[in-house]
Amino acid sequence: MNITITGKEVKATEAIKDYVEKKLTRIEKYFGEDELEVNVTIKTEKNAQIAEMYVTVKGMSYKAVTEDKDLYASIDKDIDILEGQIRKAKTKREKMQKDSSLKQITITGEESKTIEDEIVKTLYYEIRPMSIEDAKLKLKEKSNNIFYTFINVDTGKVNVIFKLKDSSNFGIVEPEA
Repeated sequence: MNITITGKEVKATEAIKDYVEKKLTRIEKYFGEDELEVNVTIKTEKNAQIAEMYVTVKGMSYKAVTEDKDLYASIDKDIDILEGQIRKAKTKREKMQKDSSLKQITITGEESKTIEDEIVKTLYYEIRPMSIEDAKLKLKEKSNNIFYTFINVDTGKVNVIFKLKDSSNFGIVEPEA
């Protein structure tokens, strides 16, 4: 962890440096062995003590600026803000990784053992009244689909036409009632 402390109108004493290092261990635990770059600027404006902290790690930057009557309280607030930002970013990254891994799941081989009895994909589409012949033509148009749902104009019921395994014939699913 590389820490740079700059004092403007305030001297950065050893006690302040030690306090900042001690408090930054709360931030360091989120990144493990990764190299943290921390820039701390402390300054005084009228009666307020201002602490600005910039943390950079793995191309990510986090910033916190607070003021208080006490410099140590301002540093504590900065650490709290930075910790919140880092937790939020980490949670967001984990959620994105989880979502993207779910999208890449294919139900074959060993992976089918990990996901069982779950709906992993939902499709929405409009069903239209048509004849069986028209439905067969629509299914042929959509070569990557193995079935097509439509309303049979002869019966007025929802039917499903599907390709059989021989890929040259079709089947129809029609409700009884």
